[in-house]
Amino acid sequence: MTAGLRIEIRGTVQGVGFRPWVTRLARSLGVAGGVRNDASGVRIDAFASEEILGRFVEQLQRDMPPAARVVSLRSEPLAPSARTGFAIELSDAGGDKALSIPPDLATCEECEAEVLDPSNRRHDYAFTNCTNCGPRFTIATGIPYDRAQTTMASFVMCGSCKAEYLDVEDRRFHAQPNACPECGPSLRFVALGDGVAIAREPIVAAAELLKAGLVVGVKGLGGFHLSCDAYNSGAVHLLRERKRRDERPFAVMVRDLAAARTLAELSAEEEALLRSPERPIVLLRRREAAAIAPEVNPDTPLLGLFLPYTPLHHLLLRAVGRPLVMTSANVSDEPICKDDDEARKRLDGIADALLLHDREIAMRCDDSVARVIAGAPTLMRRSRGFVPRPFMLKKPVDRPVLACGAHLKNTFCIATGDTAYFGPHIGDLETVAALEFFEEAVERMESILSTRPEVIAHDLHPGYLSTRYALARNDGELVAVQHHHAHVVSLMAEHAIDGPVLGLAFDGTGAGLDDSSWGGEFLLCFADRFERLGTFRPIRLPGGNVAMREVWRIAYALLHDAFDGKPPVEDLPLFAQVPDDARRLVAQMLERDLNAPRAHGVGRYFDAFGALGLGRPVSSFEGQIAIAWDFAADDGATNRYRFEIDRARTPNEIDLRPAVRAMVEDIRSGTRPGVISARFHRTLAEASAELTEALLAELGRLPVALTGGVFQNERLCSGVQSRLANKYDVLRHREVPPGDGGIAVGQALIADAFLGDKG
Repeated sequence: MTAGLRIEIRGTVQGVGFRPWVTRLARSLGVAGGVRNDASGVRIDAFASEEILGRFVEQLQRDMPPAARVVSLRSEPLAPSARTGFAIELSDAGGDKALSIPPDLATCEECEAEVLDPSNRRHDYAFTNCTNCGPRFTIATGIPYDRAQTTMASFVMCGSCKAEYLDVEDRRFHAQPNACPECGPSLRFVALGDGVAIAREPIVAAAELLKAGLVVGVKGLGGFHLSCDAYNSGAVHLLRERKRRDERPFAVMVRDLAAARTLAELSAEEEALLRSPERPIVLLRRREAAAIAPEVNPDTPLLGLFLPYTPLHHLLLRAVGRPLVMTSANVSDEPICKDDDEARKRLDGIADALLLHDREIAMRCDDSVARVIAGAPTLMRRSRGFVPRPFMLKKPVDRPVLACGAHLKNTFCIATGDTAYFGPHIGDLETVAALEFFEEAVERMESILSTRPEVIAHDLHPGYLSTRYALARNDGELVAVQHHHAHVVSLMAEHAIDGPVLGLAFDGTGAGLDDSSWGGEFLLCFADRFERLGTFRPIRLPGGNVAMREVWRIAYALLHDAFDGKPPVEDLPLFAQVPDDARRLVAQMLERDLNAPRAHGVGRYFDAFGALGLGRPVSSFEGQIAIAWDFAADDGATNRYRFEIDRARTPNEIDLRPAVRAMVEDIRSGTRPGVISARFHRTLAEASAELTEALLAELGRLPVALTGGVFQNERLCSGVQSRLANKYDVLRHREVPPGDGGIAVGQALIADAFLGDKG
């Protein structure tokens, strides 16, 4: 007998070949009916015997297209029907919306083979794609995800492409961006500067400029890259100078995994991360003999590599024949360029030419960044390849929430129902242009979701532009969220834990509930509240934000505290590089307690110890000293310095002054920096673990949550985890960044829980 089922599926099920796969599965089992996209996912009306329908539902949840992710499947009975056959039906835009569009997908092996095959009609075609790969989020203008609601709408498929699109057995069956050289987007090459020149072979022309040591702006999926020859020191120096980029490393795109192996040391986990469909930039240890220009990653052995993720990248890298720097096309602290006219204006004077195409980019989306930390892949920047993959919540929010994120490495989040959606990586909200990008991205995500948030969560810090944006909206109930509480709850959300947990939230700075900055916090956390049980002894920051760059100031303050106001600077190499009048000014700030705010951040300890141990007075960018200090460590050194924990204080306080004094003696006696660094890292890990164990002895067995940007440090993270993992469940981030790029989901859940309790 025939039975009927209506099946509703949510998750990443649009734009990934899900409906064609469902159609083929249904036909193979003899199921009649149809499948359609709707505003919240995919809906299937299926008719067959109860036995076959049972098998159909079972198989719907396995063997699905590689980019699909089913997060919920619900079914309800339908009246039997005499329908025959199974078809893809017109999409339904009504009902509650859920963003089921997948992230942009890296070129699959089948499409890459076609592009490189001279006999294929898509040979050398830079916009080749199928249901398993190609642009998705960055071309979508609305949902459901159909061609009419993408920037491909203006390209009418030719007869051959249309035949593929309608053939249920073809892998391009209902591939919305399907195109070929006859009907799809095309490339053009534009020279900047004195005039405009259009080349007949744009990729060849771009490759010739790159091989000549010049800079080319390349239009990609979510914006433009600035590209140059990664082997050419002069070219890299030219790009760094024009982009006004300090010493931050550049990312390098390599042709394939074999090329990556020649430049960096790769573990199996790192190779898998490089080859993953998301294609993030992966931070790796550079080989000493690598031919990469030293200007690519000055002052650090970390090298950011990634593989091509579009046919255009594959073709360009083959034409050039060597690795290419591929960095965001902007001046430092500005958003990435996405439009042709914008690129012509903003990149004139930076790029010598532009490699353009006529497919519009609907949303800026920078590259994601990942690293294997303590043996596990960890996302450090969540953007292209991951956004807007839905993040399922254990408990639905009562009302839609916009969480505005942090000031640095900003990413916002919209939570509605049982789903949270991260926006693309915005970056540091230091400029008007960055704030405009933030506003543009929020507005677009709200529009796609047809959601107007009723609650707006923001950081406690009143000076953050994300906070000012929240306060200026006046269309939702505002909730201020403490920065480190948000860090811990973001990790709780990732692991679907209600709490309580003991959170170790280690970063640089974040507004506390007193008159100091926090950042070395041991927090007993629930979603709606927290208790500060422990912290690190504060360091004063002479000059405030100036000390973040002139890190010798923090080192001086550390010595001033450890040596009772008489810092022994005369025989320390660091201070030989500091003018006497600058040192006297800092001494006066500390003695008079003027413009020297207190900070508990573990990141500031890295700055101070690293500056002393390496003799480095200045940091060119956030985290530079910490990274250098980490890689300076001698793996063979096993000792640590002494520390104290004041359990009588509330909160308990880790005191590293004994370690400071011992370190000074090591420097004076000529101990190698690598040994000193290893002792520092071991001291920090042991102190953190010891206080954690002492607190849990009183609280009982709780999960331990390691979060905050400092836990991107491999040595510290491994040290704390190895000490605690045998006794406690240690939670770490995977797809939610541990740094400030991940706190928005924590803000959203805290705001919802706080208002729920308040109600």
